[in-house]
Amino acid sequence: MPTHPASLISLRHGHPGRSPLLLAAVALLSLGLSGCTRSAPAGAPAEHAAAAQQQQLNDEVRKELDLIPPPSKTRYLAVRSLSSWENPYITVQGEMVTVHVTLADANTSDLGQGSMLRPVGARRQNLDIRVGELASALNAIPQSAWPYGRVIAVEEAHEAPVNARLQIRRNLEKVMRSLGDLGVVVYEWTEGGAGLS
Repeated sequence: MPTHPASLISLRHGHPGRSPLLLAAVALLSLGLSGCTRSAPAGAPAEHAAAAQQQQLNDEVRKELDLIPPPSKTRYLAVRSLSSWENPYITVQGEMVTVHVTLADANTSDLGQGSMLRPVGARRQNLDIRVGELASALNAIPQSAWPYGRVIAVEEAHEAPVNARLQIRRNLEKVMRSLGDLGVVVYEWTEGGAGLS
């Protein structure tokens, strides 16, 4: 890990209580750092910065998602079709992913629930995003849209061209890894409608 130049300068000038051996080690280290070294690829610092920024975002989002209760298996394992799935779910495609969200009904009474006056479809929203934007998208979903707890269904896109299948599978693996990093349980939805936990 690189040492900050200001800390090297303060160590070189000596402070009360610093041992001569420590100062000699720092001097040797600074000479070694200024000697012959291989140069890193030009994109390496930018990649490290982007990775660090993504990790920081993931940590913040995970703290927010931890406020959602753990998943209730008895509730989500009983669901047999995505049309009746109430938690967010993701459709993985070749170039992007679609996050499907059903917002909670603001009306708490049972009167007219699910009818033409209060259709469930009116509360559904779909958001097309890149895989790298998944953490931000999940962070924007209100807690009330997670009635089964911290679980999300994931499915592969239907009717995708054969030449897109490999890219879809890669994106699916990235999505599942991202969800795992965020502490979200993945419920892999198969085309037949049965999920795998």
